[in-house]
Amino acid sequence: QAQLVESGGGLVQAGDSLRLSCAASGRPFSGFAMGWFRQAPGKEREFVAAISGTGLSTNYADSVKGRFTISRDNAKNTVYLQMNSLKPEDTAVYYCAARPYWSSNWGEQGIRYWGKGTLVTVSS
Repeated sequence: QAQLVESGGGLVQAGDSLRLSCAASGRPFSGFAMGWFRQAPGKEREFVAAISGTGLSTNYADSVKGRFTISRDNAKNTVYLQMNSLKPEDTAVYYCAARPYWSSNWGEQGIRYWGKGTLVTVSS
């Protein structure tokens, strides 16, 4: 059974960095576009970043452009989210998602697999 497992969350201070990982298993994910979403307390889940199956195309939410970088290692079936210059407003549960096609539009439609999330807390 295919599944996504996130790791790397934790408590950091504003300005610090974290790297999240999403390990995929149960099937090859090289043909899937992969994305990161997040949900802050009391808010709806929102798109953060996405990467195509080849890794050649990426997309970012305006709120994280220039600070976050998404990458993938298809040999390891793993996707990463490098988060730099973290802000308190980045505090959220971060979810990994897989979609069987690439599009520049990244809503939740078409997502086939979701991870259970990893909590990132940024203190001021």
